[in-house]
Amino acid sequence: MPVSPPLSDEDLLAALRAGSAGAFEQVVQRYGARVLNTCLGLVPHRPDAEDLTQEVFVEVYTQLAGFRGEAKLSTWVYRIAVNKCLEWQRYRKRQKRFAFLTSLFGTDDGELLHDPPDYEHPGVLAERQEQATILRQAVARLPERQQVAFTLFHLEGLPHQEIADALGLGSVGAVESLLHRARATLRQRLGAYYREFLAD
Repeated sequence: MPVSPPLSDEDLLAALRAGSAGAFEQVVQRYGARVLNTCLGLVPHRPDAEDLTQEVFVEVYTQLAGFRGEAKLSTWVYRIAVNKCLEWQRYRKRQKRFAFLTSLFGTDDGELLHDPPDYEHPGVLAERQEQATILRQAVARLPERQQVAFTLFHLEGLPHQEIADALGLGSVGAVESLLHRARATLRQRLGAYYREFLAD
């Protein structure tokens, strides 16, 4: 029996709006690994990244009615993933500040949070975990938009236009500017390490 070709994003979106459970399964199959990789690039602790990936697809399912199709389906999914990861980062920063304050006052009510020891993105070879951790820590200190642009371009290989759409930027030039500033900062902070990790 011949196998049906996969639906285009447009047909998939129409099927989703018609309430097709099978269409939603196709969305998860098509974008699940990519969303997880993006989350791992921004939230390098795998259990947290996996939880966020699930949250992304819950939001995709619940927000379909509000998606007007002005961007590609993939861009919309990436935008949700990026927003979820940035919300998580802000939450972690608040928790860390709270943990620091409680430690100053000698209380132990808040959970002390520690950064994960390794960078767990699937594209990182085991023997380079330590080096990748250095890069992750440097990337995590970039301003939010630089961090996202760098992750989507260097780890996910997205074209500049799709990154611009995912970030809600008006032009490809804005993405190129973010990447230029991110690379300049990383080059300054990492020194000789930079050439090992990246080539402009």
